[in-house]
Amino acid sequence: MADAKRKVKPELIDDENPEWKARDFARARPATEVLSKGFLENWRKGGHTIKPVSDAEYEASKRRGRPKSEKPKMPVTMRLDADVVEFFRATGAGWQTRISALLAAHVKRKTQSASKRAR
Repeated sequence: MADAKRKVKPELIDDENPEWKARDFARARPATEVLSKGFLENWRKGGHTIKPVSDAEYEASKRRGRPKSEKPKMPVTMRLDADVVEFFRATGAGWQTRISALLAAHVKRKTQSASKRAR
């Protein structure tokens, strides 16, 4: 048996879906024998569920992107001095977020000092 000598990588072993043996293939039956006619017709039409679903049910079940943020970011285009951009890029990934955090801190300081003056 060539299969007995084959080396198996442990990280590829899936206990929930083991590799089929000869007895598994002998027991196997065609899908047309074991699945309902309705299921097979739905599958052939591109359906991937046991029962067909309405368009509204399908749309409601889809996940779309990330959850909505309470404070969504706004895309902007700015012209910054080259040395400023180089400095922040040199700090690694997330440099745009760090610039945003610095600007947010500046806005917070300015609004706090303005509210103190207004008292």
